[in-house]
Amino acid sequence: MFNKSFVLIFIIVSSLIGGCKSEKKHRTLKLAHGLNTEHPVHKAMVFMAKRVSEISEGRMEIKIYPGGQLGPERTCVELLQIGSLDMTKVSAAVMEGFVPSFRVLGLPYIFRGKEHAHQVLDGEIGKDLLLEGTNSWLRGLCFYDAGSRSFYTKKQPVRSPADLKGLKIRVMKSNTAVNMVRAFGGSPTPISWGELYTALQGGVVDGAENNPPSFYLSHHYEVCKFYSLNEHTTVPDILLISTHTWNKLTSKEKEWLGQAVKESVVLQRKLWEESVKEALDAVSKAGVEIIYPDKKPFAKKVEKLIDSYQSNEELYSYIQRIRSVN
Repeated sequence: MFNKSFVLIFIIVSSLIGGCKSEKKHRTLKLAHGLNTEHPVHKAMVFMAKRVSEISEGRMEIKIYPGGQLGPERTCVELLQIGSLDMTKVSAAVMEGFVPSFRVLGLPYIFRGKEHAHQVLDGEIGKDLLLEGTNSWLRGLCFYDAGSRSFYTKKQPVRSPADLKGLKIRVMKSNTAVNMVRAFGGSPTPISWGELYTALQGGVVDGAENNPPSFYLSHHYEVCKFYSLNEHTTVPDILLISTHTWNKLTSKEKEWLGQAVKESVVLQRKLWEESVKEALDAVSKAGVEIIYPDKKPFAKKVEKLIDSYQSNEELYSYIQRIRSVN
């Protein structure tokens, strides 16, 4: 009788302990990026983290390290590759050094406008691109809107490509960006984002190119008083997860994360629209001259650059697919 009771009690206690353990199972993901906390992409990722916690009923959480706390974008990507970091947000331009196919997203005037860009990135082309880096331990989860990049300068406005001749323009460490500025007639100068304000101040470069929220939140408008909205590229941001991490997630955890990511994209696009208007209003009030040049001369200058990719079968296939999206 004693033995039977003991066995019964042991089974009940063991099941209770096992149940407690399963209920207490908790997954924490670390996400690092270089943006400040006022940026709409950061706000969208904070929302994503909140939704992951809500959807999973506290069994999954995302800890965010903003402002380059764990290093610049390239470093964060490398940390994903070795499994030391779970998630990061990078510009598609940075991904060129890891996944060559991403060069297509940095090509000037590859998109006909915002709607066309969203159709491409939300469709099959976008899905294919997000998975291109899996062999490099990088899996894309979504694209965030990073608007269109335009030139801002210190001493003279850019109203046509001719105005860029001889100007040292900061670009990201991207071969596509370098070749684009050369095609416009400028002198491309790769400099990290964190060093750019000082480089502009000290005259290391004459200008740079970026979207309105980044121009505003970086305080570059304090140095550069001309902003020419030629919108030469529409390079999205990419939310990445290390495949080391992805492969450890259960199907349920992947489902929770996927839902939160999808909801964050919807919010981020709304926040982005609001931030663009806010940024342009703010820099205008601060004395920046906002210029709306004719985009056709800029587009014409880079036609040969895009045609030069015909010899690259994989990349040119993406170019043709993007152009065929109505």
